Amino acid sequence: MSIGMRKFTGVLQRLLVLYVFVQVVAAFFVELPYPYWVGWIPILAVLAIGFARRRAVGREIVAEPPAPIEVDPPVTGRWSALNSPADKVPSHGTHGLGQTYAIDIVAVPEEGPARPAFAWLWPVTRRNRAFPAFGAPLLAAGDATVVHAEDGQRDHLSRNSLAALLYFFVIEGIGRTVGGARRVVGNHVVLDLGGGTYALYAHVKQGSLAVKAGDQVVAGQRLGSCGNSGNSTEPHLHFQLMDGPDLNMARGVPFSWRGIGVPGGGETFAVGEDVTPVP
Repeated sequence: MSIGMRKFTGVLQRLLVLYVFVQVVAAFFVELPYPYWVGWIPILAVLAIGFARRRAVGREIVAEPPAPIEVDPPVTGRWSALNSPADKVPSHGTHGLGQTYAIDIVAVPEEGPARPAFAWLWPVTRRNRAFPAFGAPLLAAGDATVVHAEDGQRDHLSRNSLAALLYFFVIEGIGRTVGGARRVVGNHVVLDLGGGTYALYAHVKQGSLAVKAGDQVVAGQRLGSCGNSGNSTEPHLHFQLMDGPDLNMARGVPFSWRGIGVPGGGETFAVGEDVTPVP
């Protein structure tokens, strides 16, 4: 699928999702001027476009599997992996937004308060400071140029209970999808690592960035802090490599962290010293 077609289908998907959202809201107040079954057409179209995009990218990956790019770990301390490309590809169930080989990681320090477990009923939400990942430093995965950096979006409460998770998927997820890529990834940084490879750090803490677009950074330099902005259920880092800086057109690129590789889901790994959150 060409870059132009990827961009067109991405925009079309967002417009269709917006139409579905408006339709659902309007149905609460007025009678829609068409049969019930017509309302399913845009929903089916969204699913069909998503299937076609996934299949096209999947064929490209099978035909020309990209080689992993080795970079430095983006964190320090003791962490655990979630939604890892070591377990499945695409790791997050979609090739969209360059997420084919993305990974989510959460902090699990040996000392101090433990990461709160999922709560079926209570508490419905938790404050971000209950999670050891919140405020943990995010480090440059290599010598790079910052091509995008924003940290103005708020860090919302956790979504790690049954009720909050339903809200996250049914209401919040749709709203963020309509808002486009930046609302999905939240506060984020994109680094140009050279050679046509870019790194994305998503869900960054509001107001924590120490870099701006155009800055030159070196491997291990602090970029900002781990947060809970965007489409996130709890404070964590979403990290991925891709072949371009535009999330709507980029394709995912496999990564390997020096000294670690690619940790699988539930696997704990340690880098340097333990996590030290930044106030």
